[in-house]
Amino acid sequence: MQNFELQKNYKKEITLEDSGYYMKNNFYNILKGKFLVSDGAFKNWRFIIFLSVLALVMIASSHSADKKVHKIAQLNNDVKELKSEYLDVRMILMRSKMESEIIASMAKRGLQPSITPPQKILITTKE
Repeated sequence: MQNFELQKNYKKEITLEDSGYYMKNNFYNILKGKFLVSDGAFKNWRFIIFLSVLALVMIASSHSADKKVHKIAQLNNDVKELKSEYLDVRMILMRSKMESEIIASMAKRGLQPSITPPQKILITTKE
């Protein structure tokens, strides 16, 4: 029984040492690119192409989002400018509707306000 336990422990030691060797070997194989030219490389190539397409889609999506953010900022600036212009035009309109402004502009044309007040005309109908 003791001999069996020694063999079991010996196998565990070999397995632990071998796993480190295999990990190191697999890492070097990845760096050398052997996974691209081995027998099962077709699966690897499909996955690499899938990842490449996915990366391109992500990049395109990011650029699209950036363009939209810049467009929104530009439109917000345009809205601010148009609000300012609207307020300026409204102020000019309110000023031009004032009676003193109308009298001054008509005086340039030779018209003056009437001195006599208007008279009310009454029309009576006989029925």
